[in-house]
Amino acid sequence: MEKEDVKVLNKGEEEEMELQGFRLCRWRLALVGLGVLCTGGFLLLLLYWMPEWCVKSTCVPTTARDAEVVLLRSTDEFRRWFLAKVRVLLAPGSNPFHSLETQTTSPSSPPSSSCPFSSSSASLANGDPQHPQELSRRYVDYQPTQIRYFTLHSTKYFWNDRVQNFEVLTGLEDLHVSCAALHSEHGRGLTRNQQEYRKLFFGVNEIEVKVPSVFKLLIKEVLNPFYIFQLCSVILWCADEYYYYAVAIVIMSVISIATSLYTIKKQYVMLHDMVAAHSIVRVSVCRANNDIEEVLSTDLVPGDVMVIPSNGTIMPCDAVLVSGTCIVNESMLTGESVPVTKTNLPNQLPGDSGDEPVSAYSTEEHKRHTLFCGTNVIQTRFYSGELVKAVVVRTGFSTAKGQLVRSILYPKPADFKLYHDAYLFLLCLVGVAGIGFVYSIVFSIMKKVPAKTIIIESLDIITITVPPALPAAMTAGIVYAQRRLKEIGIFCISPQRINICGQINLVCFDKTGTLTEDGLDLWGVQRVENGRFHRSEEKAYKENLVKSQFVACMATCHSLTKIDGQLSGDPLDLKMFEATGWILEEATEEETSLHNRIMPTVVRPPKQLLPPEPVLPDQDMELYDLSSQYEIGIVRQFPFSSALQRMSVVARLLGEKRMDAYMKGAPEVVARHCKTDTVPDNFPEILEGYTKQGFRVIALAHRRLESKLTWHKVQNISREHIETNMEFLGLIIMQNKLKSETPGVLLELRRANIRTVMVTGDNMLTAVSVARDCGMIPPQDTVIIADAIPPHDGQTARITWRYADKPSMAACVEEVNISLDDVCHMDEPRHQERYHFAMNGKSFSVISEHFPDLLQKLVLHGTVFARMAPDQKTQLIEALQDVDYFVGMCGDGANDCGALKRAHGGISLSELEASVASPFTSRTPNISCVPSLIREGRAALMTSFCVFKFMALYSIIQYISVTLLYSILSNLGDFQFLFIDIGIILFIVFTMSLNPAWKELVARPPPSGLISAPLLLSVLSQIVICFGFQMLAFFWVKYQPWYTVWTPLSDACNASSHVNTSELNHTEVDDHNISNYENTSLFYVSCFQYLIVSIIFSKGKPFRKPSYKNWQFVVTCLTLYIFLLSIMFYPAQAIDDFLEIVCVPMDWRLKLLSIIVTNAAVCFVVETFIIDIVLWKVVFNRDKQGNAPAAPPPQKGIDLAGAKCQCCPSKVAPKARYMHLAQELSVDPDWPPKPTTTTEAKPCPQNGSSYQIMSNS
Repeated sequence: MEKEDVKVLNKGEEEEMELQGFRLCRWRLALVGLGVLCTGGFLLLLLYWMPEWCVKSTCVPTTARDAEVVLLRSTDEFRRWFLAKVRVLLAPGSNPFHSLETQTTSPSSPPSSSCPFSSSSASLANGDPQHPQELSRRYVDYQPTQIRYFTLHSTKYFWNDRVQNFEVLTGLEDLHVSCAALHSEHGRGLTRNQQEYRKLFFGVNEIEVKVPSVFKLLIKEVLNPFYIFQLCSVILWCADEYYYYAVAIVIMSVISIATSLYTIKKQYVMLHDMVAAHSIVRVSVCRANNDIEEVLSTDLVPGDVMVIPSNGTIMPCDAVLVSGTCIVNESMLTGESVPVTKTNLPNQLPGDSGDEPVSAYSTEEHKRHTLFCGTNVIQTRFYSGELVKAVVVRTGFSTAKGQLVRSILYPKPADFKLYHDAYLFLLCLVGVAGIGFVYSIVFSIMKKVPAKTIIIESLDIITITVPPALPAAMTAGIVYAQRRLKEIGIFCISPQRINICGQINLVCFDKTGTLTEDGLDLWGVQRVENGRFHRSEEKAYKENLVKSQFVACMATCHSLTKIDGQLSGDPLDLKMFEATGWILEEATEEETSLHNRIMPTVVRPPKQLLPPEPVLPDQDMELYDLSSQYEIGIVRQFPFSSALQRMSVVARLLGEKRMDAYMKGAPEVVARHCKTDTVPDNFPEILEGYTKQGFRVIALAHRRLESKLTWHKVQNISREHIETNMEFLGLIIMQNKLKSETPGVLLELRRANIRTVMVTGDNMLTAVSVARDCGMIPPQDTVIIADAIPPHDGQTARITWRYADKPSMAACVEEVNISLDDVCHMDEPRHQERYHFAMNGKSFSVISEHFPDLLQKLVLHGTVFARMAPDQKTQLIEALQDVDYFVGMCGDGANDCGALKRAHGGISLSELEASVASPFTSRTPNISCVPSLIREGRAALMTSFCVFKFMALYSIIQYISVTLLYSILSNLGDFQFLFIDIGIILFIVFTMSLNPAWKELVARPPPSGLISAPLLLSVLSQIVICFGFQMLAFFWVKYQPWYTVWTPLSDACNASSHVNTSELNHTEVDDHNISNYENTSLFYVSCFQYLIVSIIFSKGKPFRKPSYKNWQFVVTCLTLYIFLLSIMFYPAQAIDDFLEIVCVPMDWRLKLLSIIVTNAAVCFVVETFIIDIVLWKVVFNRDKQGNAPAAPPPQKGIDLAGAKCQCCPSKVAPKARYMHLAQELSVDPDWPPKPTTTTEAKPCPQNGSSYQIMSNS
């Protein structure tokens, strides 16, 4: 395949894939069909499991344009293969956004082969268009166009001739349409013909979660390689007349399949019901001729203008408001239950923007004007005669809700070392089985065994190596952990992530609502007049302040609304408004319809706060009441934006002609929009004083608007016109108290050597102060702030470094450098000063773009990331994962959806039982759930290790027994297999997984993979021990004085006893030679070995509670020990006959008991003293994962471990990238950067470095 024939889809996105085109080849199809017949269908199975083999064996390569089948491969670390069939759609045109009237109508014109749309950002609606031929027949005069497309993961990819690639249609965003164009060109609606034409491309507006039939699920489940292997095994056992065992395995497999089918079906039904609720509703749409038409929501297409009903609705699509205002509950998407206000998209008329470029509409950038699919519109506000309208921008699976559903339907496989190692370990077992397979064949040929018996017994060796209960056993620990998490209020929608949570060594926390209380308390206000600060005041509702612009700003600049008579909105807005003591009143629908324009929300102070006005003797009381009223109407809102860090409103005082603009937001941002002479000179010092104390500071500003701005002009004006030349009013100081649980939880994580990082949208210094208060940054540690400036005026990007709170130490900055002497001589590690980096979102973006190699060094010691936008939080998680951290994220779900989904373990603090925004959801509204999740993750991970090791030993022990018995042409009996697999293994596996998590987090995490020295040595040593003692029993029994080759006439227990010849005459001849002394001896020894290794491998501390506290496991082990000892020393004829064991003398039973006891003692000593104490604490704690052996604070652990590796080069280099970085930085004399330096980006990076450090002096 030529390299140029490989296309890249969704370039630069999460779902990036490589595409190759193929067309079917008849002779190849015929050859494959013949191969399927010759292999009895096995080749078909192989091609089903391997899509790339299927395509390459039945097709020949061709260009992507002419492909009949496409083969795709993901470009991520999983490199998964997919295949899809290319289909052809006949349509009257090639571009869904072209008007049909503009298409060529001449039949002789060549068909349009160019599809001008260009988009590769999101997915398209699922489901094929309904009856495309009907529309084509309506336009018989149009030259039909062939549109080639394929569907993958509910996404349609259309061929685009212009770019010679397949691309996705998402919606109106493909046009990069401006906000003004959305009003002028798309605000009138579509004709019915245009709507049906677009529907050909975008499909039905429905997020369809098809619930597969039980038959389809059954076929898919049964075709799993494991069950195919089981089927072959059952056929083999039946051929060998192991009927009972085969039936038992079939029953186990059926139960396993049925359980799996029930679980999968239940998940599909739950997801279907969640999505289907309110997904199909009747909606009103505006047609191009100004008619209002009622249609089903499934008929909506991008460009339709939808009328939002006044009593609210569940949104069936993503749409942007072009008129009116909506109050929306977005908890389904974000987990945030506080309703938000959505305003109409500003209509930026030509000339309004001045020299500024006109920005294209984007759902992310303009989300405050966008109604998202699945969210609940609670209320609308509208003009009389001008309905609340929204232009549909995305439908079906392209919507925000559709993307979430797709992420659930088609999740990425869990990338975890345990699962890779498990497959490698199974391959090793198969390799061992291969040795037995060859041995069995060679030995049987030498013994002149019949060919049929050789084939059956040789293949039987392989079936023993893959235990039947392995899949169920491996998931048992996860299922139990999920159940325990649910009991403590943590719900999980992604169980496979529980094991991964056991490896978390860094946790990012949102601040507000997560580390600190949700509610803010007003600490005080500090007003500004004539460019000077007044003294701070505790209350804002004094009589002398009622009519001040400061209080008017507090009372109007918010997004509060009344729902069922109760004030609702952002907690900060709520506290600020309540502090004024004012009253908010909203117009009813009836009042609104009586006026020509929208009735504003009105705020007014209570009469008792207003100063009394003198009453003139001849004044009418009604006029007096009217004149004494002081009301402010909120005319226009510009909602708070995380990107802009501010909000503003336009308001008008009752009786005034001119309007006022009020703004509130981050102090630094508000000050930039104010006149310089109104901002006090000491503003930075005052602000720094408050933020250092951990206060949340909000700045207020005001501006008197021009009289020419009428009501209607204000509705269409851009916020840039309003938010300029403001007058600085002062500061509101809010107190955001730490949650009582926060310091204790962070201390627990720090003791466990788990790094903690703060990611917040709040002010930098406030965040640093909170980080110190909660113990995230110890008091003695230095905080270095990185201020990055993007390129401007021909200068390259640069970073200036400064201390957050220790400016006096600038001259002594050398103390920050890591001293190798201190590390190598661990007697005095206290001389090494530790440091933390802090930066804001703007600096993070600049560093990510212009200093990519510096970013990894900064995140190694970065502790505070302030003013971070939601997408920047996600980028930070990715940056931490790039240096091999296992990252946890804890947030309230509002602005953290992306980060929660991206992290290895994202946990949302939400009252909802399960949130699609996060793999884990905690009902406990504080971070105490984080250590609980990590503890359970560690317990589940150790359970997986224990179970896998036990199952590996189980198969090897059985393999040893069978191989030894093959040497005398014997084997284990049918019911012996049955007793071992069902009576011992199943009960042991499902009870040993019940150990709950240990009560505290220890300083070392469990290993992440099976391929590690201590774990491999543990398994190998137990294999050698078990093999040795089985060999001892097998050969020692032959040297007993009473030993002869066993026959039905043998009676070693009592040689002089009378033998009933009549009974012997009826004894069946044992064709398989099951009953013999060697079989009985190995059966006893091996049964006890299963119990011994189960106890040895069932580890307790430091990750799980001790096994003796797992009463189910203890009872199971005791019961099995008592049963085995009883049949060994007090044989019962019925049991002996059932298990096909023979009677042996008492002295041999005592010798067997001595073998078993010695075996147990040796296993215990090797595992507990040699493996656990010597290797685990010496070899493993050398920490190839990069954690310190003791429990210093995590930051110090990185510093010391990194420097130690440099001091002691003979030690094994760490595998984790962040430890490599720690090594490099420990000997870098220029790190950390000194406050007297500036780091400048190089225009052309050389020597792999994209920056250079320059001195300011």
